[in-house]
Amino acid sequence: MIREAEGCAILARVFESRGYRIARDVGLEIGEVEFTADGWDAEAKVGFEYMTREAGDHVDLRPDEVTLLGQRMERGELFLLIIDESRIEIADDLEYAASSFLDEVDRRRGGADG
Repeated sequence: MIREAEGCAILARVFESRGYRIARDVGLEIGEVEFTADGWDAEAKVGFEYMTREAGDHVDLRPDEVTLLGQRMERGELFLLIIDESRIEIADDLEYAASSFLDEVDRRRGGADG
C-alpha cells in the first residue's frame, strides 16, 4: 500500500501534468456532503480523495456520501477521483488510475483539457 502523503503527491503530480491547478487539503461542502478533499481545482471542479486509514478518510467521507458525490459526477457537476488505498499496491497503478480518470473527465466534457 501507498501511504497518504506519497499517494496524494502522486495524484497531484498527475492532475497538474494535465493542466489542473490543484490546491491541497481543501474543505468542501457539496450539497449535504462536507469533507476535506486531498486535492481540488475549484475552477474546473475536478479533484481527488485518496482514502487511507492513516488520515481517517473513511470517517471523514462515509459510503453514503460517496454515493451522493457519485450522483453529482454522473450529472457532470463535478469530477472527484475517490480511490481507496486497499485497491492500490504500487505507484504505477495509482498513476494509471488517475490518468484513466482524467481521460474520462476529458471525454465527458467533450475533449476539454482541464
